Amino acid sequence: MHLPFLAAVVPRGATRADRVLCLSLLLAALPAESPAQVATPRRFTTESPCTEAQRAAGCLIVLGSGTPVPEPDRAGPAYALLFRDQLFLFDAGAGIMRRVAAAGLRINGVTGAFLTHLHSDHTIGLPDLLLTTWVMGRRSPFPLTGPPGTKAMVDHLLMAFAEDTRVRITGLERGQPNGPGVTVHESMGGVVHDSADVRITAIPVPHSEFAMNFGYLIELPTRRIVLSGDTGPSLAIEAAAKGADVLVHESYPEVRLKPEDRPGGEEWPAYMRKVHTSDAEVGGLAQRAGVKLVVLSHIVRMGGTDAELLAGVRRGGFQGAVRIARDLDAY
Repeated sequence: MHLPFLAAVVPRGATRADRVLCLSLLLAALPAESPAQVATPRRFTTESPCTEAQRAAGCLIVLGSGTPVPEPDRAGPAYALLFRDQLFLFDAGAGIMRRVAAAGLRINGVTGAFLTHLHSDHTIGLPDLLLTTWVMGRRSPFPLTGPPGTKAMVDHLLMAFAEDTRVRITGLERGQPNGPGVTVHESMGGVVHDSADVRITAIPVPHSEFAMNFGYLIELPTRRIVLSGDTGPSLAIEAAAKGADVLVHESYPEVRLKPEDRPGGEEWPAYMRKVHTSDAEVGGLAQRAGVKLVVLSHIVRMGGTDAELLAGVRRGGFQGAVRIARDLDAY
C-alpha cells in the first residue's frame, strides 16, 4: 500500500513509536477490502423442483428454456420427465448437464433421451450428455432416440472425442472400460417408448428442411404432456394435445414480427410463419384442444415481453392457465 499522506498526518519531529502508532490507527480505520474487491459468491442448489406427489404422477422439469441467443439465465432447450424412479430427457441444448445437476437429478441414471430435431441449439449439449454420464459412472449403452441423421451425428461426436476416451480408459483414471457407448434408435414417428406406465410417441411436425422433426406426446397413468418441439402450426400437435394436462409449445410474439435489417432479412416474417408458431396460433390450438395448462418455452422474443406473449395467447382464444417457462420450473 502506498501511503504518501502519512507525512501530512504524522507530526513533524514525532518519535518512531509515535509514527508506528499513527500508522496502526490509520490502517485500522481503512476497510479490509474495497467493494470492488469483494465478490459475492453465487449460490447453487441441487434440490429437486418436484414434490413427491409430482414425482409420483409425473413431473416435467424445464432444464433449458432458451434459444440460440446465449442468455446467461437460460440454458439451451431441454426438458426432463421424472416419473417414479425413471428419468427421461428431451433435447440436449447448451448446459444440459449443469441443469440436470441443478435439478437434483441422477447424472448417470437416464432411462432414455429423445431428440426433437437436429438443429445445433437442440443438440449442442449432446456430447456433454453422452460423455458426462459415462465419466460419472454409466456402464450400459446410452439409449437415444431421434430423427434420421441422429446416428451419424453420434458416430461423429464419439469419433471427435476418441482420444479423450482412450486416455480415460487406459490412463490412470481407469475409466469405465466399455466407453461412452450409445444405442441409437432412428424413428420416423410413432411410439418410441412403452414400458413401466410410460408411453412416449414421436409426432412428425413441420420445421425447416430436415428430413424429420418431432414433437412428443407423453402418456402417464394420470397425466398427458405434449412437447411441441420446434414447429410451424401443426394439426398433429393439436390432435395429440386433446385434453392434455400440459402443453409446452415454442412461440414468438406475433406483434413483433417484421422484416429484419440484414441480408435476407426481408424473408424473416415468411420464415417464422412457416417454421414457428405465433403466440396467437398457440392460443387457438390450445383452445380447440382443451388444454389445461399452456407453457410457452423456447421463445423467439424479438424484443417481445411476457405481457405481449400472454396477450397473444388470449387473442388466439385460450383463456386458461398460461406460464412463460423459466429454467428449473416444474409442472
